[in-house]
Amino acid sequence: MSDEILTLKEVADYLKLAEKTAYRLASEGKLPGFKVGGSWRFKAEDIDRWIEEKKNKETNK
Repeated sequence: MSDEILTLKEVADYLKLAEKTAYRLASEGKLPGFKVGGSWRFKAEDIDRWIEEKKNKETNK
C-alpha cells in the first residue's frame, strides 16, 4: 500500500499554510481529511487531487 498519510502540520507545510488555517479548512470540510483519535489526518493522494480541482476551477473561470 502506497497511500501516504499526512498530519495537519505536514499538510500545512506542504500547502504553505499556517497550521491554524489548515485546521480551519479541514474543520469546515473544505480540505479533504479525516480524524483519528481527535487528530486530523490526510491522504496525500486526496490533497493532490484537491489541488488539481482548485487549479482547474481557477482556469475555468
